[in-house]
Amino acid sequence: MAAMEPKVICVLLLVFSLALSSLAQVQTETCVMAPSQRSNCGFNGITPDQCTAKGCCFDSTVPGHPWCFYPLSINNVPEGTSMTTQQG
Repeated sequence: MAAMEPKVICVLLLVFSLALSSLAQVQTETCVMAPSQRSNCGFNGITPDQCTAKGCCFDSTVPGHPWCFYPLSINNVPEGTSMTTQQG
């Protein structure tokens, strides 16, 4: 049975790696949306690191729309969150 343990560990590591890679892919996909669908998650001047630390998406390429915004999988904006857009 001792010879089987390394195989089991390798299989578990493989499954874990695949799960993490698909989770990362889902996060990226949820940030893809029309600029008009963006719901503000930050404040004027927020950095990409500050935005992603909040679990939000960052894209500064579309002026007049929020640069730090909630991913599509988050349907409700938490209470007390500002709904202003960033101008850039």
